[in-house]
Order: sequence, then C-alpha cells, then structure tokens
Amino acid sequence: MTGTDFFGVLEVLIRREVQFVLIGGLAARLHGSPTVTIDVDICPAGDTHNLDRLVEALREMDAQLRSVNETVPFTLDLKTLEGSMNLTLMTSRGALDVLGEPAGTDGYRELAANAITLDVEGLPLKVASLDDLMRMKEASGRPKDRIELEVLGALRDELEG
Repeated sequence: MTGTDFFGVLEVLIRREVQFVLIGGLAARLHGSPTVTIDVDICPAGDTHNLDRLVEALREMDAQLRSVNETVPFTLDLKTLEGSMNLTLMTSRGALDVLGEPAGTDGYRELAANAITLDVEGLPLKVASLDDLMRMKEASGRPKDRIELEVLGALRDELEG
C-alpha cells in the first residue's frame, strides 16, 4: 500500500453505519488546514451496537495492529474494543486510529454535540469542531500537535475575521 485511501476508510465505516466523529489531521484538513496527514483518526460511539458495527467494518478492511515490533496476538472482536478503545491500526485501505476518549475530551458524545456535518463525496461525515480539534492538540502536548495548534489557531482567526 502506498498511502491511505481516506475516502475508502470513511466509506466502509459509513456504509457499516458506524457512528463516529472524524478527528485528527484529516478533520483539520477538512476545516482548511494545509498540514498533511497519513491516517484517519476517529472517535466512535462506545455503545455495544456501534462497537459491533465497528468490528465488522474493521474486519472488512482486514485491520491489524500498526507499529508493533513483534508479533502480538490480536483478536478483532467486541471484547477487544471494549477493553482498549485506543488502537492504531493498519487496514487494507490504510492507516486508521480509533480513539475512545481523545486527549482533552470526554469522548464521542461531547465531540458529536459540537461536530459539523460535511458532505464528502456524497457521504455525510461528522467532523470535530475546530475548537475541539484545538483542545485535543493542546491536551496531547506533543511537539507536532503544538505546531498544528498554531496552524489551527491562525485558521480560526482567518475564518472569524
């Protein structure tokens, strides 16, 4: 695989009726950020029915753990998702991160309440608000997130001005 098929990942999730909010770099790009990203980051609803749909979507995309140096047993099922809602995965369509409670947030409900819905290639997509993206970047404290926080702040100023 040469890169992530962003639309392909999102299409499977939406077709499988997974309730999620798009977060991370791709969400920032949809708001107008020029920063390049290599993966899709989502925060899914944590109810059992939604997690079952997410498991089916991940199985369809042959999801495996990403960035693991050694062979680690990984069973893709409801129990795994309920036990570890922070997963970095490689799928047949590219990189996907699943975050149950992204830094600086209370998770799906909060993000969904503030999200905007965009039409992406005919698919309705819940995208984290610019303010929520900035809050997540600030809370994570990673150097790359501090840089992106500056970019998002400038973007917000431009949009408001």
